[in-house]
Amino acid sequence: MMRTMRLATMAAILWPLAGAAQSSAGAPAAPTIDQSLEWKNAYNPQVSPDGRRIVYEVQRTNWEENAFERDLWIADAATGETHQLTQAKKSSSNAAWSRDGKSIAFLSDRPGQLSGSPADKKQIYVIAADGGEARQLTKVETGVNNVAWAPDSRRIAFTAEDPEPKALKDRKERYGEYQVVHSDYMMTHLWTIDLPADPTAALPEPKRVTEGSDFSVGDFSWSPDGTRIAFSAQRDPDLISSDTRDIYVVTLADRKVKKIVATPGPDSNPMWSPDGKQIAYQTANGAKYYYYLNAKIAVVPAEGGAPQVLTDGFDEDPELIAWGPDGIYFGALQKTSAHLFRLNPATHAIERLSQPEKLDAFSFTFSRDFKTVAYRAALENEYPEVYVTGVSAWQPKKITTMDEQLKGFRLAHREVISWNSSDGTRIEGVLHKPADFDPKKKYPLLVVIHGGPTGIDMPIVSADRYYPIERFVAKGALVLRPNYRGSAGYGEKFRALNVRNLGVGDYADVISGVDHLIARGWVDKERVGAMGWSQGGYISAFITASSDRFKAVSVGAGISDWMTYYANTDITPFTRQYLHATPWDDPEIYRKTSPVSYIAKAKTPTLIQHGENDRRVPIPNAYELREALEDKGVPVKMVVYKGFGHGINKPKQQRAVMEENDKWFAQYIWGEKPTEKSPPEKSTAGTNP
Repeated sequence: MMRTMRLATMAAILWPLAGAAQSSAGAPAAPTIDQSLEWKNAYNPQVSPDGRRIVYEVQRTNWEENAFERDLWIADAATGETHQLTQAKKSSSNAAWSRDGKSIAFLSDRPGQLSGSPADKKQIYVIAADGGEARQLTKVETGVNNVAWAPDSRRIAFTAEDPEPKALKDRKERYGEYQVVHSDYMMTHLWTIDLPADPTAALPEPKRVTEGSDFSVGDFSWSPDGTRIAFSAQRDPDLISSDTRDIYVVTLADRKVKKIVATPGPDSNPMWSPDGKQIAYQTANGAKYYYYLNAKIAVVPAEGGAPQVLTDGFDEDPELIAWGPDGIYFGALQKTSAHLFRLNPATHAIERLSQPEKLDAFSFTFSRDFKTVAYRAALENEYPEVYVTGVSAWQPKKITTMDEQLKGFRLAHREVISWNSSDGTRIEGVLHKPADFDPKKKYPLLVVIHGGPTGIDMPIVSADRYYPIERFVAKGALVLRPNYRGSAGYGEKFRALNVRNLGVGDYADVISGVDHLIARGWVDKERVGAMGWSQGGYISAFITASSDRFKAVSVGAGISDWMTYYANTDITPFTRQYLHATPWDDPEIYRKTSPVSYIAKAKTPTLIQHGENDRRVPIPNAYELREALEDKGVPVKMVVYKGFGHGINKPKQQRAVMEENDKWFAQYIWGEKPTEKSPPEKSTAGTNP
């Protein structure tokens, strides 16, 4: 799912292809692992109220601090001229324009200006849109989650987690550190802060808007007149309580809170109508199994009343963006594409606005008059960039030049292919081919499986993370990224196909894709490998335990036993949603869909990688699979990343993850052996895009 001076501090075991892969014809090199980790990315564009400027984030790699960090950049929409807006240490993100277009608020974990600022916590800063020194507004003990300007441009609302109460601090002092499970919660609440007219005047203290232990606040938005804030909240911040999210409105004058939506299942992301009389929001609309069923967009009177669902006829998950004068805007996947749509709240008619059809576009933001939109997008075989266009006449103008860093590299060619699974279900996937692909030649095949299961792979260029795909292709492999049943983008029925069928149906989709490519005559069936993280790691574990078709497998943060997962995860509703039972009610379905149930068949050499502190897929899953494979005499290697959770989100450890995968498949697919090498030279790469 993510920077450029670096200094290697340890010797490493590298492989013969640890340098850039060069074709026999002397073609440009594929990126090394470090080069891929250093590719910059543009994120989260925010267009100014007048549509003339766009502020966006650029992610870079800081090897010395072992962090992916972000800076804010600003662009002129007419000329395309860009310059860096923030240059402080650490990250600046979550930019938001004031309604008058004069200022930009953002979050940063930089060293604070205010006395008593907690270290490494995100605080609110404001900077003039024309540049200058940013001013710190908050010093919240727990850090700030998100920000939004009031319509008057003189106030900012934000959310923050409550600090530990005195009773808990006293308990720690007397008894030491311990936690009461499903208790000891720190709720998140709404605050506002006033900005003085004189920028040199002392800042007032933030005002608390919501309080208590009855709910924890999520997303929020200001009413058009600035007198109220709509927000979503759940009974506590625990992931297992997400189904209790409802919609509330708070009146700022008296801080009176009113629940206006209490539909069973999660309700979230409230957006006001331009006249302030209604609120649109995303909802499960009472669905019990909302993990894989379509979410809906609904509207409700701002004072409360009967909700009305508007998107019953739309067969995907709509992501609500904004309510403008000519309709409700949302984004949604359409197979391997992603688009912007507009919904007429009166007729329920939906029109697609973004073009062309084969486009992957995200992160849409609008000018105040909704005539200009900025967004992040890419076509097939392109690197994502920030664009701006008129809404009525879709003529995109490219703002960023992130693709400049790809020059000099010979990258894989991506194309969408499809095949029939064993039950006749049509499956799509993204096939990565060498630039000089020869259909008469047989290639090794590596299958890289996304997580989710409601993830999606798209035919766009991205920096490699976890799996060095460009290097695999440069060595002469095909790489298949299947959008197996349950993937997003293909509608509700497709997402429901792995219900009570996890692993079993997923494997059928993967192996049928492998067989499809073998039948085309493109694949050496004796050199096929598979890998994936999270749900992709689970499917990879299923392959390890139940198939002899693969020569090597890499399991990243994967489930090996659903019973072990269920008893340890922080998101227990997952299996109840997909298996429609607990292990106490239906132990057979848990056995049928668990990789360890088939371990007697296991023969495939398997690499296991896992975060030490993973709560989503707890590490007992990894130890259980490793022990089972060792007991069966199957070659296995397990790597534990100390201090990490479900994602490995720092560059040095991502380097390790990719090098481990590189070495594993080099050994079992290409028959290579490791060689000792000296540490790499210090990089002289620059720090600016």
